[in-house]
Amino acid sequence: MSCRTAVYQWQSVVATHLPHLSKPQAAVLALWSLGMVLARSCALSAVTLVVATTFGRKEATVRQQLREFCYEATAKAGQQRVALVVEDCFVPLLRWVVSWWQGTHLALALDATTLGQRFVVLAISVLYRGCAIPVAWCILPAQTKHAWRGEWLRLLRLLRPAIPPTWTVIVLADRGLYARWLFRRIVRLGWHPLLRVNAGGTFRPERGARFQRLSTFAPAPGRCWSGRGTAFQERESRLACTLLARWEEGCDEPWLLLTDLPPEACDACWYGLRAWIEQGFKLTKRGGWQWQRTRMTNPERAARLWLAVAVATLWLLSVGGEADATIPESTVPEVAEVLRLVQRQRKATRLRLVSIVRRGWALLLAALLNQQPLSQGRFVPEPWPLSPRTQPMSSKVLTHATT
Repeated sequence: MSCRTAVYQWQSVVATHLPHLSKPQAAVLALWSLGMVLARSCALSAVTLVVATTFGRKEATVRQQLREFCYEATAKAGQQRVALVVEDCFVPLLRWVVSWWQGTHLALALDATTLGQRFVVLAISVLYRGCAIPVAWCILPAQTKHAWRGEWLRLLRLLRPAIPPTWTVIVLADRGLYARWLFRRIVRLGWHPLLRVNAGGTFRPERGARFQRLSTFAPAPGRCWSGRGTAFQERESRLACTLLARWEEGCDEPWLLLTDLPPEACDACWYGLRAWIEQGFKLTKRGGWQWQRTRMTNPERAARLWLAVAVATLWLLSVGGEADATIPESTVPEVAEVLRLVQRQRKATRLRLVSIVRRGWALLLAALLNQQPLSQGRFVPEPWPLSPRTQPMSSKVLTHATT
């Protein structure tokens, strides 16, 4: 298979899964994402060079195509140019992931990342095998300070039609993003929040007579507690929910998590999946696409570039993850110290000698070099983690600790 045929093949895949895009938009998005894989960068100059030299095209023509993909309509040449509406891509993008997903359990994470003093990115990502695929995002100027409530609620609402109602979806967020309105919105969508909260709050167990400090539910390493009740004593903050409190040996502090699931149907170690979104941000920047080198200053143009980043990430993780799932566990060396570190940090993933990102890169490059069809991959998720045995806190101990 020639390189040109490979490009047409990938264009067909992009157009199939993002059917609302025009043919020119799908073609340029395919060029952007394929060029990023080849260049291992999302920089305009790097992608332009690799696309032009690989496919025998003029650099000036390729540069203009890629640049105008990110432009607003008024900045484009021609009479009938339209701007790409990024938010219209979120549902098709997540449906793309869902269509390749094996299973009916999905973990999403909410988090924010910054790019120096230029941008703040609010992102919702699908968590997968130690990394994350952005499926919805909002890019704001870093210097503009305001509450993010409207942005988070809109992103969650936009994504809801993409996931079948019969699927089990958990939504994870760190304590800096906890809010009662976020918890309730996730529940209304039919999903299950798993939100971390600060230890300074209070909680009243279902059969308890008084509120107790959250820190008393897992007061020392090796202790855990779970149960239904009411979080937070202030009337405007009260929330009926399940508390999962767990303090692992070797960790500096406990996890205090709120969810709507019954205690017997959830596990505090699921929260370990949240760390994978940080690996996704690392891939976007120095660990992969080198977004920190961009010269963009317009948030709307940066949001369109993130669509190419999301498609390229989806492609790499689907190819690399499918191959990773076939590696027998017996071939992974048992390095005791590393395994203890992984367990202590509860990253909920097995030790890998090669990341699925690097494995995906190698497989796609090998296909091009050997003139073979480009792999599309599938998503084969790992089982969600389960907690090791710890000493639970009994109701008698809790009562004694607060009297």
